[in-house]
Amino acid sequence: MIPRSGDVLVVDSQASVQFAGSRQLVFRVIFVRKWTTYDGWLWLHGYVLDGAGNACERREIFVRHEGLRLLQPRPGGPTGRNRKAK
Repeated sequence: MIPRSGDVLVVDSQASVQFAGSRQLVFRVIFVRKWTTYDGWLWLHGYVLDGAGNACERREIFVRHEGLRLLQPRPGGPTGRNRKAK
């Protein structure tokens, strides 16, 4: 999964060993750097969220995109498109 601005992610050992165990984060993405990195890795800028969902720290993290999990669905459903109710 390649995250987008506004996505709320679980960042744990699946994304990088530095986030194993108690160092796991809930992270709201501000933007993804367009830098060339190791294959399958990317730089994210965003906010660490506390237990109430409030931003408590701004961070830049280097993670495996395949290890990221979407915690909160994107607005408009899984595709990110707004759909009209029938």
